[in-house]
Amino acid sequence: MRVALVGAGIVGVTTAYELAADGHDVSVFERTGGVASETSFANAGVIAPGYVTPWAAPGMAGKVLRHLLSRHTPVRLHAALGPATIGWLVQWWRASRLRTYQANRARMQRLAVYSRERLHHVSSELRLDWERSDGYLVLLRSARDLALARPGLDLLERGGTRFALLDAAGCRSHEPGLNPETDLHAGIHLPDDEVGNCRQFAYLLREEAQRLGARFAFHTRVERIEAGAQPGVVHRRMAVEAGPTTQHARALPADPAPPHAATEPMPEGPTTERYDAVIVCAGVGSRPLLRPLGVTLPLLPVYGYSVTAPLRHLPQHPDHGPRSGVMDERYKVAISRLGQRVRVAGCAEIGGAAQRHNEAAIATLYKVMHDWFPGSALTGQAQHWKGARPMLPDGPPVIGRSGADGVWLNLGHGGSGWALACGSARLLGDLVAGRTPAIDTDGLGIERLRT
Repeated sequence: MRVALVGAGIVGVTTAYELAADGHDVSVFERTGGVASETSFANAGVIAPGYVTPWAAPGMAGKVLRHLLSRHTPVRLHAALGPATIGWLVQWWRASRLRTYQANRARMQRLAVYSRERLHHVSSELRLDWERSDGYLVLLRSARDLALARPGLDLLERGGTRFALLDAAGCRSHEPGLNPETDLHAGIHLPDDEVGNCRQFAYLLREEAQRLGARFAFHTRVERIEAGAQPGVVHRRMAVEAGPTTQHARALPADPAPPHAATEPMPEGPTTERYDAVIVCAGVGSRPLLRPLGVTLPLLPVYGYSVTAPLRHLPQHPDHGPRSGVMDERYKVAISRLGQRVRVAGCAEIGGAAQRHNEAAIATLYKVMHDWFPGSALTGQAQHWKGARPMLPDGPPVIGRSGADGVWLNLGHGGSGWALACGSARLLGDLVAGRTPAIDTDGLGIERLRT
């Protein structure tokens, strides 16, 4: 099949690879200047299936309201919210009912476990060498934090996730660089989870997709998708009208980018191409493309922040930074080791704008970093980032047919795109080919949002 794919974030790149590996003729259109340049640019890098869970959970609305009064908070809600955001929040509140939450959590964790397996399979098969480390440690500052985490531990146990509940000394044996002066009551260690450089992996997998024949057209905006079948044509076909975009990538990241092959030349002007299938992986940018086709999705940009800085070289203290990844459960901030750099990521900001950074959110990231690993990073060389997570109100992504002829969806992964990308891509590839996927896809289609 001749396939067009819109969007080259981590979900788009993994999807392009799987489709090319299946033998399809793949063209990828990306409005920025490279892969993983927006939501996937500087995420936390954490792959922890047991902690992939819907944000819509029982009691979450009350937690959000209580956090609004805190200086250092994991959730920030702007006062001026538009009708679309308010409508999304209403749907999110409805999805927080226990039975809905339990069903969506099971769907997300099933996909997350499969995605981790697929990530390891692809990395091993292709012999990809990228920044990663094993293990994930959730830090609990107080007995109250542990009590609040108990229901989650029960879910981990029922889900078959390996973990160990540690005291403070046990936490410091796994992460010797933890600040002894910061209160630490307990921790949850997940040995099968990991931290990895999402953007570096995207670059490497893009090279593999190109080796299989996939073409990438950057600085190219898809302006229109037409769906429908033509008489006498076996495969459904549609037109994609593309033209050069005026939006360009942000400044080059601190992440080292491996060498890669040449990209598809940019079109000189608007062009129309016909394909057997169009896969939409463009996150929040998918909405204006899908709306004329009668496909409406409640996708909301929920903004996250990160700070990335080089680790300070201290020969006398080789463990002064994190060995792998830790999560401060109280503030929902992850601290990840990426080669010789440390990344601190967190915050869920509803409302606002991508270009406007909230200094209070950045201050919370620095607070958590200094609480646990003081002096470990060269903060004067830090890179600040803000990205829009494309979130659906109930949690799981949408993978499969859109309802418009020949248009498929792989989007809405929220803050779990890196943890779900490889599995989502393989599922989409199987569905496009008419094969039975390796895991149950119940509740991952667009149908659940229409009921």
